[in-house]
Amino acid sequence: MKDTILEIKDLSVIYKTDLETVEAVNGISLTIGKGKTYGLVGETGAGKTTTALSILRLLPAATGRVLGGSIQFDGEDVLSLSESDMCALRGRRIAMVFQDPMTSLNPVMTVGDQIAEALLVHDRKMGKEEVERRVEETLSMVGILPSRKIEYPHQFSGGMKQRVVIAMALACEPELLIADEPTTALDVTIQAQVLMMIKELRNRLGTSMLMITHDLGIVAKICDDVGVMYAGEIVESGSVEDIFSPGRHHPYTEGLFGSIPDLKSRARRLTPIAGLMPDPTALPQGCVFAPRCKKCQERCKTVRPKAVTEGTHRIACHLYGGQAAGSAQGISGGQDAFRRKEEQ
Repeated sequence: MKDTILEIKDLSVIYKTDLETVEAVNGISLTIGKGKTYGLVGETGAGKTTTALSILRLLPAATGRVLGGSIQFDGEDVLSLSESDMCALRGRRIAMVFQDPMTSLNPVMTVGDQIAEALLVHDRKMGKEEVERRVEETLSMVGILPSRKIEYPHQFSGGMKQRVVIAMALACEPELLIADEPTTALDVTIQAQVLMMIKELRNRLGTSMLMITHDLGIVAKICDDVGVMYAGEIVESGSVEDIFSPGRHHPYTEGLFGSIPDLKSRARRLTPIAGLMPDPTALPQGCVFAPRCKKCQERCKTVRPKAVTEGTHRIACHLYGGQAAGSAQGISGGQDAFRRKEEQ
């Protein structure tokens, strides 16, 4: 479709060793529109980063393997491209901001040289003066003085390092930016600044974005569409309005909203989701969330739920197999708590 930049269908990814097979991603599908931001949210270990690495074909060569499905980027099948074509694609048309800026930068190269390297890899004919100009423009774009291009990563704070990493990713003005929890290592004040900067740059450059996060606040602020991921599956997806509005929701989504602190509540403790995510080497036979679900039925333990779609809203849960069943209380309560937190 002409309005779609990325389309993933039934993607399955495993990590296979001599001892075990990890089922990291299990038949997920998602679509990102041009100029839109898709938020992929879920707990650590849900398969979010594996999905991102699959798009760029950066899975570990020895263990990572795509079992099935397709990844279409602007009409091209990423999984069938040659390695040389992928090298031309990475950084130039699809760029990625990794989780930890502390380990993403080379400590013995100046930040200016590292941004210049990203430019020269994709255009070796670029002259020295033009490279310097582009480096300075890119640093200015992320709020760093161009004069600091001669400094090394250790001379920057954590928030400034993340800005440099984002500058490197945006240097070639990619069509799709993958941001893998870009604010995890930052304090809340710097998080807000970095998120606002990402949002402004996205609007200015018209870049599409896959935002990987576990923070529903980030999703509410900058995303257009959302996929809630659990144990390698997208259990619920839709527009931001679909996910944040009261109504029918997957029990896992309700649990995520129920875990949000309410500053006006007198509750002594939060309400976390009981239990842990299942072992990816031995996933449950039925619904992957069944062992932790308060609404678990007998069939949930043996039968995988089929997704029910209503407009743009999609839920994979037996509760909504055909009837308008289920309570909105959990999600509306979580949403109210989230709204009060934002107002503070």
